Amino acid sequence: MANTLTDTQGLARGRSEPGADRVLLEGPHARRKELWLVLRAVHDFITGFRALHFVGPCVTVFGSARFREDHPYYAIAREAGRRLSRIGFTIMTGGGPGLMEAANRGAKDVGGRSVGCNIQLPQEQRPNAYLDRTVTCRHFFVRKVLLFKYSYAFVALPGGIGTMDELFEALTLIQTGKIDHFPVVLIGTEYWHPLVDFLNRMATEGTIDRADLSLLLVTDDLDEAVAHLERHAIEHFGLRLRPEPKPSSWLGEEGTAKRAATKTTVPA
Repeated sequence: MANTLTDTQGLARGRSEPGADRVLLEGPHARRKELWLVLRAVHDFITGFRALHFVGPCVTVFGSARFREDHPYYAIAREAGRRLSRIGFTIMTGGGPGLMEAANRGAKDVGGRSVGCNIQLPQEQRPNAYLDRTVTCRHFFVRKVLLFKYSYAFVALPGGIGTMDELFEALTLIQTGKIDHFPVVLIGTEYWHPLVDFLNRMATEGTIDRADLSLLLVTDDLDEAVAHLERHAIEHFGLRLRPEPKPSSWLGEEGTAKRAATKTTVPA
């Protein structure tokens, strides 16, 4: 029998501070523990589905958690939240600080709905103060499912690795037909210019189709961004205004919808 490597002390995968994702991804466990990890993830999915069932069609806004209130992009993200709320969308973010907070805050400025899918991190990331509802996830993959499940459009402002991960997840899901052709808007032409150049290089090299570039609108103009989403989300998917559905008491959904306001939603 061939020899195999064993991480007997768990040093290579850093078991000194095991978060949920680290434990899940650190290699094989006892079968009972593997089952427990799966069941706990399923519990997180069910909790998220119940909490977000009545949020209405969302625009998910991605962006850096590191930009504070005095950063120019904070003001842009806040105004984007205002404008997207005014056309009837619920603003969904990762629920954290920075540009996520700004977009949620903009929604609250105009009485719109604001929700977040937060993530547990070794350095705790607390939900921002501008959320009607929030879900805190143990696993990034659960969080990303929730961010995409309820959205008809995606808006990315400047951000780091997490923002890139979420943006390319959205593009991959659209490109492969796993979700519909929902519009994707990148705000900040100067910031996104190197990425657009790289995507053009991919198309030139043949690693993506030139048509894939049509998935993106890159702009600094919020009026253009809103018009794009109205045309390619609200009009394209036939979204209409109607009262929110009533929560089911026997399913324990009372309280999941904080207001019975009229929102943009799919017609019955």
